[in-house]
Amino acid sequence: MPDRIDSVLPDLVDPNLLVLFCGSAASTKSAILKAYYAGPGNRFWSTLHEIGLTPCLLRPDMFRELPKYNIGLTDLAKYSSGPDHTLPAGSYNSNLLSQKLNKFAPSILAFNGKTPAQNFLQQKPKYGRQQNRHGDTVIFVLPSTSGAARRYWSIEPWRELAEFVKNLESS
Repeated sequence: MPDRIDSVLPDLVDPNLLVLFCGSAASTKSAILKAYYAGPGNRFWSTLHEIGLTPCLLRPDMFRELPKYNIGLTDLAKYSSGPDHTLPAGSYNSNLLSQKLNKFAPSILAFNGKTPAQNFLQQKPKYGRQQNRHGDTVIFVLPSTSGAARRYWSIEPWRELAEFVKNLESS
């Protein structure tokens, strides 16, 4: 992958986060607005609030507030944007995500959708907590919150994640 100066959206990764969410790539709308999960049909922000990971409903332009709740954001394709099927070959960078996990060691890596998870794990995953880990990082695969993936939507794996987070916080 050629050297690039700026990613489409900045990483929101700090040491020792509870959850690092990883999507495929910024949507076209997110790239334009420079905010994660900004598409009109995306339910990421409402889901975070509904499952109790944020105490209030945040807007996409408030994404920089997530570290206050021990939550971070990244994408597997940092230098491309748009729907998964339009991304150029080589857009996904699993090595870069591995480096972030090694450096920042979040408790949980939660993939927002099967596509980034499958690319990173090199296998077709099921939703929920995965058997494999990355070092000490537990991995979850969640149904995509994208409006384009609505037919695959279920909040149950997201609730499983929230329960796991609550158990981590209380231990």
